[in-house]
Amino acid sequence: MEMKELPERTIACLDMRSFYASCAAIQEGLDPLEACIAVVGNQERRGSVVLAASPCMKKQFGVRTGTRLFEIPDDPRIRLIEPKMEFFLRVSMAITDLITEFVPKDAVHVYSVDESFIDFTNVSRLWGDTETLITHIQDALLRQFGLPSAVGVGPNMLLAKLALDLEGKEHGIAKWTYDDVPEKLWPLTPLSEMWGIGSRTERTLHGMGIFSVGDLACTDIKTLEDRFGILGHQLYQHANGIDLSELGSPLVAGQVSYGKGQILYRDYIEVEDIITIILEMCEDIGMRTRQAGRAGRTIHLSIGYSKTAFGGGFSRSRSLEEATNDTLQIYKVCQVIFNAHFQNKPVRQISIAISSLEEESSMQLSLFEARKWEKRRLAAAMDQIRNKYGYSAIYRAVSGTEAGTAIARTRLIGGHQK
Repeated sequence: MEMKELPERTIACLDMRSFYASCAAIQEGLDPLEACIAVVGNQERRGSVVLAASPCMKKQFGVRTGTRLFEIPDDPRIRLIEPKMEFFLRVSMAITDLITEFVPKDAVHVYSVDESFIDFTNVSRLWGDTETLITHIQDALLRQFGLPSAVGVGPNMLLAKLALDLEGKEHGIAKWTYDDVPEKLWPLTPLSEMWGIGSRTERTLHGMGIFSVGDLACTDIKTLEDRFGILGHQLYQHANGIDLSELGSPLVAGQVSYGKGQILYRDYIEVEDIITIILEMCEDIGMRTRQAGRAGRTIHLSIGYSKTAFGGGFSRSRSLEEATNDTLQIYKVCQVIFNAHFQNKPVRQISIAISSLEEESSMQLSLFEARKWEKRRLAAAMDQIRNKYGYSAIYRAVSGTEAGTAIARTRLIGGHQK
């Protein structure tokens, strides 16, 4: 497609700067840009991680998301605040309501708690130029909530997001066009800084001699498709700033999955205890996949070892011949992966995902699994009970053991206190 044929929309990506730390500061009556705040999940555990840090905290003390509690300096200027997820979510919804005072509701796509895409294409007649409208919105956010924001603007979702991440967060607002791609996007390195390129894809591209976005944009598209399939075509398009997805669509197609990650309350040493957590997480993933009417062929398991064991871990996946959404089937695959790669070190983090999704109707009834449909109906019944009465209304016995965390986590929002 020629550049002149590409759709010219006006899409903005709005990010609330240091949202969680800023909300915590406002709740404490502090200036979010001046206060040194760290939001910490559980201050009684020295190994707790920082969930969010204010700009001042990052600049003056080098404390950022992921820093451990024991790594935070003992300084009287620092305020440690526990997360109040219910409050954060209320603020996020109020922010969305404010934005819809300027644009129609269908022009807003909430991408995350602190980030939204806004389509300004058809509202210029009401408010004038885009920059003026964005300034009005940012001023309103400051007046009403006391919260600073940053915006990236582009002709599509991808360039709006890149403009935000690579320029807007530093300057407050940045606007990119297709003409800016060679100068502003192509020099970008490492590749993992490019939206949609993870560490695994980055390593593969490095093996192909591709180290910058410009290298990627100049690579023959057939070479990329031969190596990555349909994702290779998308990598080529994104490197050239092309994104034809509609507002609200995933920025990176083919990566849709259902997953769950958990930082454990303590180091888990016994294999039986670790397996208990894995089963609980498989239960959650299986339920969400079934409720969506989907099934997946690829199961991913990632294990992160404790810092007491000098960190490290593994991330592996295994594909099935037939798609599944059965909890125990997902669990059995995770067991196989775990048993093959576990190094008998204390575990502090576990992540599980199911991908390569397809419609649940594609699942075949096997002559050798007479009870397969009965198991599916039983799982559906358990899902309905949990939806109506909560997870703790019906659960597997392992969740009632000392190792289980699922029941305790039902009292949290987003993994944290309400």
